[in-house]
Amino acid sequence: MDVRPSTIYLDNNATTRIADEVLEAMLPYLQDYYANPSSMHTFGGQLAKPVRKAREHVAQLLGAQPDEMIFTSCGTEGDNAAIRAALASYPDKRHIVTTKVEHPAIINLCKRLEKQGYTTTYLGVNEKGQLNLNELKAALTEDTALVSVMCANNETGTLFPIERIGRIVKERGILFHVDAVQAVGKVPLNMKESTVDFLVLSGHKLHAPKGIGALYVRKGVRFRPLLIGGHQERGRRAGTENVPGIIALGKAAELAMQSMETENKQVRQLRDRLEQSILTTIPHTQLNGHPALRLPNTTNIGFKYIEGEAILLSLDRYGICASSGSACTS
Repeated sequence: MDVRPSTIYLDNNATTRIADEVLEAMLPYLQDYYANPSSMHTFGGQLAKPVRKAREHVAQLLGAQPDEMIFTSCGTEGDNAAIRAALASYPDKRHIVTTKVEHPAIINLCKRLEKQGYTTTYLGVNEKGQLNLNELKAALTEDTALVSVMCANNETGTLFPIERIGRIVKERGILFHVDAVQAVGKVPLNMKESTVDFLVLSGHKLHAPKGIGALYVRKGVRFRPLLIGGHQERGRRAGTENVPGIIALGKAAELAMQSMETENKQVRQLRDRLEQSILTTIPHTQLNGHPALRLPNTTNIGFKYIEGEAILLSLDRYGICASSGSACTS
């Protein structure tokens, strides 16, 4: 397998390169400290401290408490665990509110739940990718158990007003789940001052490897585990801990806290320069999504009279990696 030195990678919302510091941090736990952390012997027991430290870093990135964090395998697992736990808390309520632009982990789970007797309201967005909060208010009923809204859209980068949505939801005593996979590490989050009950992140979106993620569950919120088995994650997520992945995610969180502000400024400048060049030199192009309220690293441009696939194939010949949509749907 060959990666050309001249490759220009513009697909970081699909996945990111593992940071050098992250790889360096996790390697000893692949090669040397390979014991099972649940084992009673010293070799296994010595893994408790680095895992605890990694949990603290991830919690700190979110403005949460370490005991509110559950390590998972990915964002999809976290979303499934959160939604099913929320519905289990209100067995007599059978209504879910979400949006039409959510990740397939949300949309397809809701479709599956509809076959089990649940109903779902899918809210649309306007031409800038924004949610109408009045429509949200109107969608809430006495039967609503959960509202699930993403923090940032993975295709347009449009940011959703999570705290305003949360206040509306909490006025009705409804649980609130946020898929923040695209936002964590790119925009500041503070769960201490938030109304969010469940929040999901994925390591490979912030320069950690694939196969590790985390789920935030607000202290005091009831949580029924998705995976049943051993006592791992304080009984909230069974299965042998992915120690190398956990260490990597902790390091990635630490790096994100150190560089978020500086990196966002730099990336935003590059994004704006790219957009300006395309929109002013190529006719029949337009920016999709909100021009300001969006992720600093994301641009979505529409080209009239030509299919996205044709553009991607042409870019690929020049060693430029991009996408015409979400990696989970394209």
